[in-house]
Amino acid sequence: MEHLAQADGIKIRGFYRLQITEPNPGETPEIVGDSGWLENVVVNLGFLHYLVNSLGSIAGSKYITHAGVGTGAAPGAADTTLAGETDKRTSTVNSSTVAGSKTLRMTMTFGSSDSFVTAARNVSNIGLFNTSAAGSLFAGNTYASSSCATNQNINATCRAIVRHLLETVSSKFRKFGENLLVETIPSQAASALA
Repeated sequence: MEHLAQADGIKIRGFYRLQITEPNPGETPEIVGDSGWLENVVVNLGFLHYLVNSLGSIAGSKYITHAGVGTGAAPGAADTTLAGETDKRTSTVNSSTVAGSKTLRMTMTFGSSDSFVTAARNVSNIGLFNTSAAGSLFAGNTYASSSCATNQNINATCRAIVRHLLETVSSKFRKFGENLLVETIPSQAASALA
């Protein structure tokens, strides 16, 4: 079996930023917490369902429609849920835009009016999903825990930057065929080749 060189890997990088805001009557809401820009972790089933299956129009393919925040740690490669997820997710459908041809940008607000937290909580992670409840995690990560009260909002921006994805995938399918799946998602290799 011919193996791909490390430099031939498909690159997708996701970033996110969260800001906790507090109402400021008559003025712009005050930012009381800011995670800064941090990198997402794409989980195994995120690669499989949202990227590989979608490229092939395969049953089970998914696309991002919602985001959730929680009180837990960063998701591991095998995770499908977000640890300590709060009660409600928010939609990303009407806030997704493309910048150039290689960057997806999603903005969303977890509004206090939507009761995404029902009591003050220390939020510390974010995840992207395909449904408003349950579903499959695409990517997520953790940040320094911040207290969020029931009268505060969380504004989030997520970016997925794809470098040469389509050209690379097309070239690798022509060159390596079924071995692309093995190289892209090692944990799925056994079931994919069975």
